[in-house]
Amino acid sequence: MATTHKTRMLIIGSGPAGLSAAIYGARAGMEPIVVQGLQPGGQLTITTDVENYPGFREVIQGPWLMQEMEAQAVHVGTRMMYDIITSVDLSGPVFTATSDSGDIYEGDTLVIATGAQAQWLGVPGEQELSGKGVSACATCDGFFYRGKKVVVIGGGNTAVEEALYLTNHSDEVTLIHRRDTLRAEKILQDRLFANPKIKVVWDKRVERFMEGEDGGLRALALIDTKTGEQSEILTDGAFVAIGHAPATELFKGKLAMDETGYLLVEPGTPKTAIPGVFACGDVMDHVYRQAITAAGTGCMAALDAERYLAHRDFAEAAKVEA
Repeated sequence: MATTHKTRMLIIGSGPAGLSAAIYGARAGMEPIVVQGLQPGGQLTITTDVENYPGFREVIQGPWLMQEMEAQAVHVGTRMMYDIITSVDLSGPVFTATSDSGDIYEGDTLVIATGAQAQWLGVPGEQELSGKGVSACATCDGFFYRGKKVVVIGGGNTAVEEALYLTNHSDEVTLIHRRDTLRAEKILQDRLFANPKIKVVWDKRVERFMEGEDGGLRALALIDTKTGEQSEILTDGAFVAIGHAPATELFKGKLAMDETGYLLVEPGTPKTAIPGVFACGDVMDHVYRQAITAAGTGCMAALDAERYLAHRDFAEAAKVEA
């Protein structure tokens, strides 16, 4: 039988943004509910070594970090729901989300922290070698390849930015693109072509990620998109940089988005155009996409949600007295 769950703050998504919002919301007495979604813990649950999250002198594991965040959120008063939201009603004043179990979640405020997923090539070896030489985030994992050969796959702004970033760690960076021109902005292309550490391989499509004897990535199998010629490129690390897809399907036609599907918020805040609805983390951030920045915007969303409720409650009390 379907159940209705009510809360002062409903959070959809359970990555660093959603759980940080939950921690701050719970401490403010809002008794938040977190609906965890398809991937409880978010992208960090498929990340192995994490070396750039503040507070840990040693390398930690992504799944462990998310378990600790969840435990902290529960400890301070968050209710965790293992459910998947299939539709939302943002007409207010109470925001409603319906799950695939039939349960209904009602929140006086709504925090959207559904995140984004890296787009992958979908070729053999890619997922098997994820975390073992294959990555979708140079700023997350580039440090582990200092002094080694690395490749970046893609031709847009993300790929060029990743290649330029990797020159901080490697003197041998190869950008592989399936066409003979890049889609990236000209200023980025100029920086790329001027960098002696970067080589561009044109008209090549990755057919397979090849495993070495140590169980890690050894090489990429390529095919020429014009001639069909096959080749290999040896590498220690490969970064797939063909874009990210924000998880915003639920909110199409209900909230403003940019041309790539990221939710639009008031600059410098997590506030959407609907009062009481907030977006945080990778679902609204296509620039930084880091666990620490996601957690920061989650904190901001909770603080703004508490202020929104305080102002609303004061206004309602004033009407009653009048």
